[in-house]
Amino acid sequence: MANFNRPAGRSQGRSARPSGPRPDAGPKIRKGIKGGEDKAVEVEGTVSAVLAGTMFKVKMTNGHEVLAHISGKMRKRFIRLVVGDVVRMEMSPYDTTKARIVFRVG
Repeated sequence: MANFNRPAGRSQGRSARPSGPRPDAGPKIRKGIKGGEDKAVEVEGTVSAVLAGTMFKVKMTNGHEVLAHISGKMRKRFIRLVVGDVVRMEMSPYDTTKARIVFRVG
């Protein structure tokens, strides 16, 4: 006999949540809390190549070349970049081969 008080498709005793680790199970890094924020390294460089999907090769002032993408605010404002533009980037201290372009200087 059907029980009309329970939604169809769910068995008794089981939750609707998928099993496995919870998405919030890892360490939390909150922005704005003193000492809890990883600082991004800000560097400047020159766009040396334009790649597909708003990706760029940027040559930094120290000679290294990194793969960089445009930040969301620059995408939202339709700021265009061409070869030779001087840009300011944020780099993670953990991966210095990739960066995020946050400002066009020139």
